[in-house]
Amino acid sequence: MGGWGNMMGGWGYGGYGMMGMAGIGMNLILGIAVILLGIYLFRRNTSHIHNTVPGKNPAMDILRERYARGEMDSEEYQVRKRDLESQ
Repeated sequence: MGGWGNMMGGWGYGGYGMMGMAGIGMNLILGIAVILLGIYLFRRNTSHIHNTVPGKNPAMDILRERYARGEMDSEEYQVRKRDLESQ
């Protein structure tokens, strides 16, 4: 028994051996999760800010694009434009 000494101590984790390593690993995982959650929430909020520009009508943009691609004639474009502007 003289050669065994302290079986759990002496490994640099305060005498806890593998339990100390598991605690460090869990703290690391928790820290990374908090950082990723913060990044997700920041990106989600900033994407809503950029999509809501005052005075800009996305339906009119789509209508102009469809007219430019030739998907509708001038008469249909004017009718839909008036309809969208009256809303």
